[in-house]
Order: sequence, then C-alpha cells, then structure tokens
Amino acid sequence: MTQILLVGCGKMGGALLDGWLALGMAPRDIFVVDPEEAKHPSRAQVRVTGDVQSLPADLRPDVVVLAVKPQMMDAALPAYARFAGAVYLTIAAGKPLAYFARILGSGAAVVRAMPNTPASVRRGMTVAVANSVVAADQRKICGDLLAAVGAIAWIEDEAHMDAVTALSGSGPAYVFLLAEVMAAAGVRAGLPEDLAARLARETVVGAGELLRQSSESPEQLRRNVTSPGGTTFAALQVLMRDDGVGPLMGEAVAAATDRSRELAG
Repeated sequence: MTQILLVGCGKMGGALLDGWLALGMAPRDIFVVDPEEAKHPSRAQVRVTGDVQSLPADLRPDVVVLAVKPQMMDAALPAYARFAGAVYLTIAAGKPLAYFARILGSGAAVVRAMPNTPASVRRGMTVAVANSVVAADQRKICGDLLAAVGAIAWIEDEAHMDAVTALSGSGPAYVFLLAEVMAAAGVRAGLPEDLAARLARETVVGAGELLRQSSESPEQLRRNVTSPGGTTFAALQVLMRDDGVGPLMGEAVAAATDRSRELAG
C-alpha cells in the first residue's frame, strides 16, 4: 500500500489524480491539499482538505507530489518538510533539485519531473530526474505515478531539463500552432473556415497517431507521403528551404531553453 499526498489539484495535479484512480489506486490511500477544496466534491472518495494543518496528524505518506504553481512554491513548501521520510515528486517548472534541498534539507529525497499538457488525456510525455538521496524503490514509485498519464523518460543530468522544457514541455503549443496555421492557409486557399479547421485538426491528430504506432522514423514517414514532383513535394520545397521550418524550430527551441534557464535563476 502506497500512500500519496498530492499538494495542488489544478490541471496537472488533477490529471495525475484522475490517472491514478483510473489505474485502480485506492482512493483511501490518496490525500489532497488544495485551497479550492470545494471544487473537488468527493472525487471518488479521495480525502481533500484546504490546508496542510487539516491533514491527519499521524499521516506518513510515501510520496508527496508537489503540483502547485512555481510562484507559490516558496510559501507552500516549508509546511511539508515534516514528511521527511517521503520522496518528494515535484512538477513545478523552473525549480531545480537544489531549490528543494535548501528548503527541505540535504537529506530529502526529491524527484523533479516535467510533464506536458497531453497528460490530461493520458498521452503526456514526462521527463524526470532524481537526486542522489532517492532510493530505487522510491524512483520506481514515482515512475509508476507519472506513467499513469503517459510516457516517461529518466535522465541523469539535470542540466538537460531546460531543453526538455523547451521541446516537450512547450512542444504541444508548437503542434497547436501548426494546426492553427494550416487551417488559416486552407481558408486562404478557398476552403470554408469550418472545413479547413476540421481538416487541419484531424490531419494533425491522424499523423500523430500514425507516428505513434509506426516503427518508421519521422523522416521515413515524411518520405512515404512525398511523391516526386507531386503536391506534397511542392509544399515541402517551401517548408524545407534554408529559412523554413527547420531553422525556425531550432530558433524557437533555443529561445525556450534560454528562457527556462533564466526562470530557474
């Protein structure tokens, strides 16, 4: 029996909670602290309270999942230092492992994770890194909790987290933008707005599912669609030119990586 204390039940915390319950985790083993507890009536009998002081005095969770907004972490975190025997699983962007060591103590076991928004439909991609205090069984528990909302990859070098944030953390926005500009281009080509929007949405969704299921590389899948001298070939001549999508995406990810480093201080 693994007891979990979830601190913050907004979009990401809520997605994690729903994933755990869908996997059959016993609601009695999950405690939630959320200032807006009225928004979570019963939630399948999970115990929700508005503040840490209202938790049972004898509560000894195995995992404390910190899903509060980064700007709220300074105020919220010190109250949870009392659960020193637990592993702290944090999904607060821009807060490095050293930050938690300063507040919780150097002996605190901390896993830092970066999920992305498709976690809300259990298609997320999460990258995690653990500090040296985290034991093998604690790492496994955290991995299992994160896997409830999608795929997970572990890294050993925390310095990669800024690029992770830029690529997969921010990445869904790039895909949504692609659907947005594809639809707009369809309208300019003469399609009705509702049809263009549907074609763009379903094309992105279908291509993503094909990519997920296929053993072929994205490059090969692209080649499979491209007949020499055909319509796709003509479009790719524009998208793949020297000032096309490749350089722009590289610039975008670099900008997001730099910003992530700035936010981390």
